[in-house]
Amino acid sequence: EPGDKLTLTYAQMLTEVKKFANVLKGFGLQKGDRVAIYMPMILELPIAMLACARIGVAHSVIFGGFSADAIIDRCDDASARLVITADAGYRRGAAAALKPTVDEALSRGAASVEHVVVVNRCNTDPEMIAGRDHWWHDLMAEASEECPAQPMDSEQLLYLLYTSGTTAKP
Repeated sequence: EPGDKLTLTYAQMLTEVKKFANVLKGFGLQKGDRVAIYMPMILELPIAMLACARIGVAHSVIFGGFSADAIIDRCDDASARLVITADAGYRRGAAAALKPTVDEALSRGAASVEHVVVVNRCNTDPEMIAGRDHWWHDLMAEASEECPAQPMDSEQLLYLLYTSGTTAKP
């Protein structure tokens, strides 16, 4: 929303996807595990989704305007082991906090979540809980660029999709 732009070639995108797939594997995630994605519309969102697909980790995308209750419900429904979020996202020109909403959700529920990966989008300096919260850029700086795609059956779960707003189940 602030007008910034970033262009990646297909090769650069593939490299970023492989690196983030290795980040996920570094948390012990493997085929059949699940994560929740609570992010603004930034490039890291499709990178995270494609990285999950590459290693067979199902993802549940949660609209960035939803409350902590929605995060709890969706993490519980998925038994998500990890949440991928951002410090904030831009809405109508201002930074709208995301990480504090994740923190609230995890303080009240979503007991399956072990780790939170945070993209620094708006430089809001959110509280980071040692051992649980990790900066995307730090993890990506150390990640290998090689990650073969995990073979999967055609019936392998790719994502959990909710059919409507806040009441439906995946």
